[in-house]
Amino acid sequence: MFTALPAEGYDGEPPEFPLPLATGRELEVWAEAWSTPQAAAWSVQAWRWRAVAMWVRWSVRMEAEDASAALGNVVIRYADQIGLTPAGLKENGWKIAEDDLAAKRREKDDDLDDDAEDVRSRFAVVTNGGG
Repeated sequence: MFTALPAEGYDGEPPEFPLPLATGRELEVWAEAWSTPQAAAWSVQAWRWRAVAMWVRWSVRMEAEDASAALGNVVIRYADQIGLTPAGLKENGWKIAEDDLAAKRREKDDDLDDDAEDVRSRFAVVTNGGG
């Protein structure tokens, strides 16, 4: 059984950044993280906020030109723990709900494709001048 997360993301206010001496870039990434579907789950799991903040801090450090591969592994592990990767979603038992608007667009596109097939079926292929 999976917990569905809202495809449109979390629309609440992010909590205060829980680590000391936050940089401007960390606060920017923190705010971005709190707009994701996963943040809907984090909002009711305050015990995760520090792990999210650690992912933010290490992700920002990973942006440095001289960031190491080892640091990249740390960032990926945190991303898994907080559900920001497909593996992390699965590990946490989460699934991002289908966007209703996108589903309706796909249905409409499918209907248009079906209509195009119907129109094409009314035509016959004529070769050699129709004779």
